[in-house]
Amino acid sequence: MVWLAASLPVQAQDRSALIARTRVSVVGVGTHDELASPRFGFRGTGFAVAAGRWIITNRHVLPDAPAAGQAPARLAIAIPQPDGETVQLRPVRVLRAAPEHDLALLEVEGPALPALALARTPVLEGQDLLIQGFPLGGALGLQVVSHRAMLSSITRVALPAPTSAQLDARTVARLRQGAFTVYQLDGVAYPGNSGGPVIDAGTGEVVAVVNMVWVKGTRESAISTPTGITYAIPVQRVIELLEAPPSP
Repeated sequence: MVWLAASLPVQAQDRSALIARTRVSVVGVGTHDELASPRFGFRGTGFAVAAGRWIITNRHVLPDAPAAGQAPARLAIAIPQPDGETVQLRPVRVLRAAPEHDLALLEVEGPALPALALARTPVLEGQDLLIQGFPLGGALGLQVVSHRAMLSSITRVALPAPTSAQLDARTVARLRQGAFTVYQLDGVAYPGNSGGPVIDAGTGEVVAVVNMVWVKGTRESAISTPTGITYAIPVQRVIELLEAPPSP
C-alpha cells in the first residue's frame, strides 16, 4: 500500500509560512550572569523592530533598579537557534521607556535581527490574530510558541471603580495618567508572553504588544492564572515610542 501525504488546506499552509517567517524575530528578554545557573534569567518576551537592532518589550519585564550598593543587572536577550536546543545570548541596553503604556525599547549588540513590520492601519473587532512568545518561560526550553486569537474588544483601561471603596492606589495612579485604549483578545496567554507581538494573521504585521500583568492588575484580580482573556497595548504606542526623541 502506498501512503500519500495529506496536503494542508491553503489557509493552514499560509499560517504555517507566516509563523515560520515571524518567529525568528521573537526573543526572550531577561538578565545574564555568567556565575548563575542558568546563566540567563528569563523575564519575558520581546521582538525586533525597525532595522533589527531594536527590541520592543513590556517595561515591567525589566528588572527593578538595584538597591544601594548593588550592581545593576545585566540585560540580555536570548535568541532561539535553528537546532531547537540552543540559544544565543546578546547584551542589550535600555534606550527609552514609556511607563505610562508599559513599553520599553532596547538596543541589541551585534548583527541585526529580522525585524517585524508594524501595522499602520486600524484593526477591527473580530480580526484573526496570532500571539507569539514564551508562555512557559524557560521551563521547557526557549522555543517560540504561537497561539491563535481574535480581537474581541477595543476597550479602555483605568476605568473608575463603582465606589470609592474599590479605588486602590494602582487604580488611582492609572486614573491620574488618563484612560487609554487597549485590545482585549479572545486567546490564552501567560505571564511569559508579556512583551510579545500580537500579529495580524493575514499580513504578518504587529498590531499590538501582549500585556499579561500591568493591564490585568487594573482590570482583573487573576494575574498568574489564565482566564481565556488576554490584553494587549496597541501598536500605535510602539510607533510613538520609536519616534520619540532620544532620552537625555
